[in-house]
Order: sequence, then C-alpha cells, then structure tokens
Amino acid sequence: MVNSSMSRSSPGVGRVVSILNFISDHPGQSFTLTDIVRALRLSRATCHALLGGLVEAGYLFRASDKSYVLGPALIAMGEVAKDSFSPTRVAQPEMRALADKYDAICALCTLEDGDAVILDRAAALSNVGHSTVRGAHLPLLAQYAGVFFVWASTAEVNDWLDTLDPKPRVDQRERMLQSIDFIRSHGFGASQRTAHTPNIVSALDRQASWEMLDQTMEPLLAIDSDGRYWPGYIQAPIYDARRRVAFVIALSGFKGQLTGDEIIALGAEVRETCERLSSFISRVPPATL
Repeated sequence: MVNSSMSRSSPGVGRVVSILNFISDHPGQSFTLTDIVRALRLSRATCHALLGGLVEAGYLFRASDKSYVLGPALIAMGEVAKDSFSPTRVAQPEMRALADKYDAICALCTLEDGDAVILDRAAALSNVGHSTVRGAHLPLLAQYAGVFFVWASTAEVNDWLDTLDPKPRVDQRERMLQSIDFIRSHGFGASQRTAHTPNIVSALDRQASWEMLDQTMEPLLAIDSDGRYWPGYIQAPIYDARRRVAFVIALSGFKGQLTGDEIIALGAEVRETCERLSSFISRVPPATL
C-alpha cells in the first residue's frame, strides 16, 4: 500500500527518501550511481545531484570506487534514535490526551503469562485515586484477553488458555473467540458493565475477585448504534513489525452511559491512537500497516 502522506509530499523529498531506504534495505552492500539509477528508475542527472547533496550532508559516504554507503551523520542519528526508543515515552502524551478528554483512566498494558501488566497509565483528575499503579499484575480472564490475540492462530490461543489456572469455562473460551472476531472487524474491543458497580480498575484496586467482575461485566460482541451502554473498558492493540500485539491501550473509568454510536466513535479514536504508536514501534508508516 502506498503511503498517502508520501504521495502528498515534495517529489524531491520522495526521491531522497527512496535513495536512503534503498541503501539501508541492503546492509553490507554498496551501490554505484548506475546501480541506484537502475533500481529506482531516476534520471541520471537528478540522481547524481541528490547523491552529491547527501554526501555533502554526511548522510551518505562515497567510497574510492565511486560507490555509496550510509554516511556517518545518518549512522550517528540512528544511534541517537535507538537510545531514545521508548514506546512508553511516546505513548504517554497520547494516553494523557485520551484520559483528560474522556475523564477516564488510560493504561498501557502488556501480557505476561496470565496477567495484564500495567506498564504506564494516565488518569484524569477525578480518577487519580482509582488509578492502578505502574507495574501492577492484573489476573486476566479469557473473555477479556482477546485483544492480545487478535491475529494469533487458534493453536496459539488454545495454548495460552491451557496455561490458565483455574481453567476457563467453555462459555469464557467462546466469548474470547467472539471478542477476537469483533476486534478484527472494528479494530478495537469493548466491554459493558451489566450491573451498577465500581469501574473495573477501582474494583481491582480493592482486590475484588475476577469472578465478581465476571458477573458484572461482559465483552461487547455487537453494538447497536441507538443502544445505550455503560462501558467497562475500550481498548485496542499496538502492533510490532511482525503484526504481533506488543501492547494494548485500555481506556476505563467511565462515569456514565454512552450510546452505541459514541462507543464506536471513541473506539475509533483509541484505534487511531494505537495505529500511530504501532507505526513508531514497527517503524512502518501508518498507511502501510
């Protein structure tokens, strides 16, 4: 898929990027002007001028045999970027924006054995007292784990389910599979509270059992646009370069009911946030994910 942002940029920028991408895609190799012209179908004059500018800036190096490799300035820049690479640092302002906009709690989670581990969180002022601490391990019931297995194989899902203690019930397994289908269709997952109880995060802070929550909350497997729901959480996956779920952003602590249309719009916003973070982690532009 073509990156739409690149199609709107300057043609000159696109040519420079294509040269740098071509050379970086072939580590350990060097290329002559003729090689690059042939591979990228650029005019010889244009390519020669661009290569000269990149060499002058230090982004490429021209060897004595007139071939080109990545230059010292680009390598140094890459080392700085590598040292600064922190998904949680990039996610924090995105999480803060979601939490404040919806007067909610936004958590960045990962899956570790049978637990959802809170790597970072942001809480709106009214939720600060209920916000789960960083590093907390929250036991995860099967029906709420689908977001971590969006594109996993059936065998991978079953292998994980078999590690849980106690073993999930048949209906819990089925709801997990149904929730995966929902997330694949919508790009986000959601749950609704079936009884007027404290939100899931504050309940966990008081060490309430997942069994109690199982009776007061359920995954949303369909949304009626005109219906009204009391959401428990809205969450979406963040992917790595292999299209595996690296992290999940979960928004919870909602104060009242939302319509189906509002949940769909909010879910789309969380999904778009996760798409931006996926592009950072995978180093792939969002339009090509």
